[in-house]
Amino acid sequence: MSDNQEFRKKLIARAFSFARMVIAFVDNFPNKRSAWIITDQLLRAAMSIGANITEAQAASSKRDFINFLHHALKSANETKFWLGLSKDIIDNKERADALLKEVAELANILGASITTLKDKRSI
Repeated sequence: MSDNQEFRKKLIARAFSFARMVIAFVDNFPNKRSAWIITDQLLRAAMSIGANITEAQAASSKRDFINFLHHALKSANETKFWLGLSKDIIDNKERADALLKEVAELANILGASITTLKDKRSI
């Protein structure tokens, strides 16, 4: 397996693990309307990160691949917003901070990957 394939495999696994952590996190939210909305949006955004990275693996071109990674990055940034907001409705703020740290790292990896791929494309 090439370094590139290994990197992609690890990134998908990390995004999958992150989505599972978010699912467990929201299961402890209070049962009220505001929490439902935050839960719904947070789950959609967090799961979209891994879904777009996975979908990128079947991209028809390098441009298409970059586009899927861009969507994953946008979802990571949206996830940051919803995690930040969730801190107002939960008691376990440390867990939210740990998830914010992980999604920030995922976003940094995605951003760096996009930049690298765009630079290689212009050569």
